Amino acid sequence: MVIALVLVFIAIYAAIALEHPLAINKSAFALLGAGLLWAIYALSIGDQGRLGHEIDETVTATAQITFFLLGAMTIVEMIDAHEGFALITSRIRTRRLTGLLWLVSWAAFFLSAILDNLTTTIVMVSLIRKLLDRGEDRLLFASVIVIAANAGGAWSPMGDVTTTMLWIGGQVTALRTIGALFPASLMNLLIPLIVVTFIVRGKPYEAPSAALQGSDFPVFERNTMFALGLGTLVLVPAFKQITHLPPFMGILFGLGILWIVGENLHKGKPPEARQPLTLAHALSRIDHSSLLFFVGILLAVATLEHAKILESLAAWLDRAIGRQDIIVLLLGLLSAIVDNVPLVAASMGMYSLSQYPTDSFLWEFMAYCAGTGGSILIIGSAAGVAAMGIEKIQFIWYMRRVTWVAMLGYLAGAAVYVAQFRMMQ
Repeated sequence: MVIALVLVFIAIYAAIALEHPLAINKSAFALLGAGLLWAIYALSIGDQGRLGHEIDETVTATAQITFFLLGAMTIVEMIDAHEGFALITSRIRTRRLTGLLWLVSWAAFFLSAILDNLTTTIVMVSLIRKLLDRGEDRLLFASVIVIAANAGGAWSPMGDVTTTMLWIGGQVTALRTIGALFPASLMNLLIPLIVVTFIVRGKPYEAPSAALQGSDFPVFERNTMFALGLGTLVLVPAFKQITHLPPFMGILFGLGILWIVGENLHKGKPPEARQPLTLAHALSRIDHSSLLFFVGILLAVATLEHAKILESLAAWLDRAIGRQDIIVLLLGLLSAIVDNVPLVAASMGMYSLSQYPTDSFLWEFMAYCAGTGGSILIIGSAAGVAAMGIEKIQFIWYMRRVTWVAMLGYLAGAAVYVAQFRMMQ
């Protein structure tokens, strides 16, 4: 059984990593892998009672993450439908290249902590297409935005799906994660930002002939939905802390409020004007294939956990390497090549909360490494893939011009976290 499970998982993982050459969505492979692995596991153990208990446990954990992501993605789509992000983008007025670089980078860093790194990258890269005319400048700016969005997402339970997984799983808490990872994430952005500032310094600012247009959406409606949507996302950790309910309950509660307010705001409009602004329409615009990918990969990894394969792998890594910080650092580097969701899901199965309690070094450092390691290659994160699609960034160009810069930031941030942790012991 163990050999069969490992071979199937490796084959599925390889297919996910080769999504673009195969031209088949990775979600399809994740769902296929989940079905195959559970079928092999079920036929091997032959204990229906145990199987029922384990599948119930797995579905509960998977559903919590899925409901949370569904709610968060829908809220972001609602804000976007009401042109709420124009409140941020319309305030960027500088006409110096270095000043613009710092503004969009810091905006991406903090915005991704509230929203998520993928949405932030799409918003900010779309913005610089309106602000910069020269292609080389846009490529550099887009690359720094990817680094900034991934760094900003790592220190917030809302900003990166891997940190969200660790938060919902009980491996980290919201306030402790923010305090512990903010300095490291800041350094992760600061080093690349300084390097790229020297690269673009002295270059003339070349804006497109078309001026940047602000939002012409009704101000009250735009501001209301922006404040309510953003407020819901920001207050979810407080909701969890006060009620001790899982985060998905807070996000769904906020989604219900947003839905009611939206229906009342647009009640008097004709159907054709109201329909694109409804929450039902926002639900149709979210990336359902990504949700199915999370479901598939979490279900697939759970079979390895129940079969004790991940536990054995953790023991082998401890014997072979011995140092926890090096192991996690390598996992972060690996996330530049393969998707960080299954990596973190596997790690959560490899190490138990009884051995490594909530907010221990292992989980916090993993949140940092998995969240920021993907910046090292353009294909290493959802944010990078999004920027690659919008700006047509070439893999080799990014590898030659940006990888070493992102690596410096990654290692510098890791050093900051390790030093900070040791000083506080």
